[in-house]
Amino acid sequence: MKLAVIGVGHVGLVTAACMAADGHEVVGLDTDTSKVDSLRAGTVPWYEPDLQELVDKGAAAGFISYTTDFSEALDGVDVAFICVGTPMMDNGSPNLSYVQSVASSIARHARHPLVVVEKSTVPVRTGERIRQTLALESMAHGGEMHEVVSNPEFLREGTAIEDTLRPDRVVVGADSEHAHGVMRALYQPLLDRHGCPYVATDVKTAELIKHASNAFLATKISFINAVARICELAGADVEQVADAMGFDHRIGRAFLDAGLGYGGSCFPKDVEAFIHIAAELGYDFGMLRETDRINREAKAWPLHQLRRLLWNVNDKEIAVLGVAFKPGTDDVREAPAIEVVDALLDDGANVRLHDPVALDNVRERWPEVSFCGGVEEALRGAHAVITCTEWDEYAAITPERLRELLAYPVVVDARNVWSAEGLRKAGFTVASVGSPLT
Repeated sequence: MKLAVIGVGHVGLVTAACMAADGHEVVGLDTDTSKVDSLRAGTVPWYEPDLQELVDKGAAAGFISYTTDFSEALDGVDVAFICVGTPMMDNGSPNLSYVQSVASSIARHARHPLVVVEKSTVPVRTGERIRQTLALESMAHGGEMHEVVSNPEFLREGTAIEDTLRPDRVVVGADSEHAHGVMRALYQPLLDRHGCPYVATDVKTAELIKHASNAFLATKISFINAVARICELAGADVEQVADAMGFDHRIGRAFLDAGLGYGGSCFPKDVEAFIHIAAELGYDFGMLRETDRINREAKAWPLHQLRRLLWNVNDKEIAVLGVAFKPGTDDVREAPAIEVVDALLDDGANVRLHDPVALDNVRERWPEVSFCGGVEEALRGAHAVITCTEWDEYAAITPERLRELLAYPVVVDARNVWSAEGLRKAGFTVASVGSPLT
């Protein structure tokens, strides 16, 4: 099939590259000319494992190209994916103006009927609004009538290629047999190769599946962080609690890692959006409001512990390891480390920051921070270290080497990178999430 992917950001470019890998002809469209120029030059403008190689392969095979022109992008295509951002507004609701703008542009520039697919994470009933926009614009400009489909993505940054090429399920919401037929044909190469469930629903149900899934996973993270607070007070070990819970197949071990909470472009926004959506429909989703509160509490935990262990952090040298919201990506959107560093600077600390891939995304935010090219550079002579992202290279540092580098033997391990017991045996004063606080 021939496809248009409108918005070639983290979701859109992965979608385009993976569709091209399955033999579809894909045109990626974006209004950001610098992004399109970079992709035309063969460079992916952010870090995602294996994405550059897959993009290169699609371009070499002639299956993927890029444009800033809607007429060019929509010429002869069967399906148009909407993959633009839906940033959170001040009231917690998602900003859908980009989605509406794309729908209007599709209606004005398409010269034949299309299946228009909302891939962006949107609230329930957005499909109705897209359908309304397409109809109004089509009537105003004498255009075609298009069908609307919801096909939410469930990819995780850092494993986005794997999640897209080998997903747990493909969810497609459509209100006509024709649209479902087009989407099933589109995904048939993946289904033949991978054999995952194809979940066919109506549009509204598919929209809710996405928000319900992300909100549940965020709640699971907040739950184990709440348990971690109890473990700290009781003198128990949250990792052993989580491991034992995870053996129960009804629960599972995934997303039970206590730490600094969730971040990134999805969970914070989707939890707030689901709370707002529920309220608009007349339901108070109190559970999710508590999920959000616990997550905010988790972000404040490192500085609280640092003050407890150092008394005063003003003019202290503090090494912060990791700024990306998770390992495997350079994305710093809603990264918990952002709040940690901001709080340290407000308290007058001298911050030494290291991250393997994400430093360039925060240099302009913090001109007063020392950006370190190596992890040992950040640690050497520091009065304490705070871990904010669980990169493997941090776990590889032995307690003995850590003791040699730090001026004071003080560790605030907000991601449980190291064994708390191992650090204590090496003479450290340790605050480790969900273990007895010394």
